[in-house]
Amino acid sequence: MGKNGFLSFYLLTLLLFLAACSEAVSDSRQETAQPAIYPDYIGVTIPVNIAPLNFNMTDEQALRIDAFITDKNGNNLHSQGEESVDFDLDDWRTLLAQNAGDSLSVTVSAKYDDGWHTYRPFSIYVSPDSIDYGICYRLIAPGYEVWSKMGIYERDLFSFDERPLIENTQFEGCVNCHSFNRGNPADMSLHIRGPHGATLLRHNGGSLDAYNTKTDQTLGFCVYPYWHPSGRYIAYSTNATSQLFHNADHNRIEVFDTASDLQVYDVEKNELLLSSLLKQDSIYETYPVFSADGRSLYFCAARAISEGSHELDSIHYNLCRVDFDPATGRFGNEIETIIDAASQHQSVSFPRPSYDGRFLCYTLSDYGQFSIWHHEADLYLLDLSTGESRPMTGANSDDTESFHNWSTNSRWLMLSSRRDDGLFTRPYFCHVDAQGVVSKAFMLPQRNPRRFYRDRFLSFNVPDFIIAPTRFDGQKASRLINDDSRKPFGVRKDI
Repeated sequence: MGKNGFLSFYLLTLLLFLAACSEAVSDSRQETAQPAIYPDYIGVTIPVNIAPLNFNMTDEQALRIDAFITDKNGNNLHSQGEESVDFDLDDWRTLLAQNAGDSLSVTVSAKYDDGWHTYRPFSIYVSPDSIDYGICYRLIAPGYEVWSKMGIYERDLFSFDERPLIENTQFEGCVNCHSFNRGNPADMSLHIRGPHGATLLRHNGGSLDAYNTKTDQTLGFCVYPYWHPSGRYIAYSTNATSQLFHNADHNRIEVFDTASDLQVYDVEKNELLLSSLLKQDSIYETYPVFSADGRSLYFCAARAISEGSHELDSIHYNLCRVDFDPATGRFGNEIETIIDAASQHQSVSFPRPSYDGRFLCYTLSDYGQFSIWHHEADLYLLDLSTGESRPMTGANSDDTESFHNWSTNSRWLMLSSRRDDGLFTRPYFCHVDAQGVVSKAFMLPQRNPRRFYRDRFLSFNVPDFIIAPTRFDGQKASRLINDDSRKPFGVRKDI
């Protein structure tokens, strides 16, 4: 058989194999309802460059699932499977690129013991606004006091590729508090807790160094990092943290601060910049973030409770702001309250300004600052041009919405939610347009979503955008961590 004949035989064999894997949808019962699919992608807005939105039927009685995606020009994409639909990656990308700024129609059929059922079509809107290359997150069991295997991972949002940056099987301890400068992995901060505690820093794509961030003039180690847009500074808090279990509260556990302060690290001078205004014993200060122009520092602040008090539901954090001068590293002389949540017996956590300077997203819960365990926690959007604040209805659910951050073009918000089962934190995305209109949130796509999320008993902790692969050398990082030599932080007090 010649080369061309062999190629023709191979293609014919492949087509016959694919045909055998698919079954004609025949004698189908036409349903008036839209399909119940997992994840719920009905009516969502998606980026033009997102991975395929594969899905299952929500029930597990379906024997097969079939889906046709069509556009207004008659182009279509088809997939059928026993458990989930699995759209071809290249064909999916082509269809989305052809329909940026338009809607696609999805028709789903499912086969049960009594035959095929075809459901009323639903739409998916393809936004021309692209999303960043990927996300970075910690995978961790939803435990309380001990850590098991965990790691920091990155995921390509254009496909399903995931890889570890570093896992704690390479050392004894816990990895957390990873942060990048507007998603750029050239500027990176990663905190290690445990017997080999350290903060790993990389600046301008240079070498990775291990630091001891605890000084004799601060409460403890630097955590909750947020980079200044210039890349010169990193805002940190230091927190003395405790936790306790509720007797009856459905939130199960409360993580709370018994003391906390703020400081800013000058990367170029290796100095912590301290201000007495941000180190008040009577105030808990936490979750610092720089404004888009780098001239303000937003943070959360609450009045401290008396030592030994367990009246944790009386701790309410406001959203506050102080001036910051990037040229001198000096703070302003006055703290401004932006959102007085305490007067409403509520509490703000995780402020995150959009990079275009237009909005600020924050989490609102009944009390405290560790909102991941608060089932009532929701996201709110503050319009920085008008001062108006409102709930992000399209993004919120009946369960926890907590940590979140913006894509670099400020059009996509990634959020942590426990809406799926009330226990595991999973990443969702929603579109926020220039007027602040928020779309329905959708879950991070997976090849086979039900199997992936059901079999992986881990939470996606602090998911954040990255604009490119991190190119993080986990072997070098583990050698730095296990070496135990640390560079100290210097300190510069305000005057």
